[in-house]
Amino acid sequence: MMTAPIPDNEADRLQALRELLILDTPPEERFDRIVQFAAEEFGVPIALISLIDTNRQWFKARFGLAVCETSRDVSFCGHAIHATEVMVVSDATQDPRFADNPMVLGPPNIRFYAGAPLELSPGVRIGTLCLIDRRRRSLDDTDLAILMSLRDLAVAELLGRSLVEAST
Repeated sequence: MMTAPIPDNEADRLQALRELLILDTPPEERFDRIVQFAAEEFGVPIALISLIDTNRQWFKARFGLAVCETSRDVSFCGHAIHATEVMVVSDATQDPRFADNPMVLGPPNIRFYAGAPLELSPGVRIGTLCLIDRRRRSLDDTDLAILMSLRDLAVAELLGRSLVEAST
């Protein structure tokens, strides 16, 4: 298992995350609706809005997963925040970053992962909107576009703006 490297802008990233005042807050319907829709749209058992803190990934919204956080060092999302586009892992058992990850070898038995980075400003990615499945799969261009649109909605909600304001 490869632990994700710490981003070069980690201090700025953590400051932006903390300024949202969202860590450890109760569930909110506006975020829960996004992950529930994502899970249903893609037919996956797990969908999350995951925020990467100093030593953990904390789930602002979760569908299909009982825990509210995991260690950052085993997180797929810790890798995904380095990407500018959606990070797709079609089969985690075949990816050297994750093949021996405890979340692949045991519950929740991750095979497929797709994480769309939540970017608050250029280069400042605080987490992901992610899809997880227990079977291998892939996403086509239409799927990626839908996931990115849902990610944009999550970012707009995090920033407290409408999508119209966020796109201008």
